[in-house]
Amino acid sequence: MIEWWAALLWCILALVVGGVIGFFGARYFFKKELQKNPPINEKMIRVMYQQMGRKPSEAQIKSIMNNINKQNKN
Repeated sequence: MIEWWAALLWCILALVVGGVIGFFGARYFFKKELQKNPPINEKMIRVMYQQMGRKPSEAQIKSIMNNINKQNKN
C-alpha cells in the first residue's frame, strides 16, 4: 500500500504536469487563433476614427498599424 505522503506527492506532481501541459496547449491554440483572426485591421481603425468624428489620413492609419505590429513582435 502506498504511504499517504507518496500519494500526496503523486497528486502534486500530476497537478504541476497538467498545469504545464495546459498552459502550453492553450498558448499554442491562442496564437493560432490570433493568426487566423487578427484583432484589429485598417478597416477597424478607420471606423474608430469615424466614430470619433474624424477622417483619418492614410499616414495616420499606417502609423497605427506599424505601432500595433511592433508591439506584437515584442
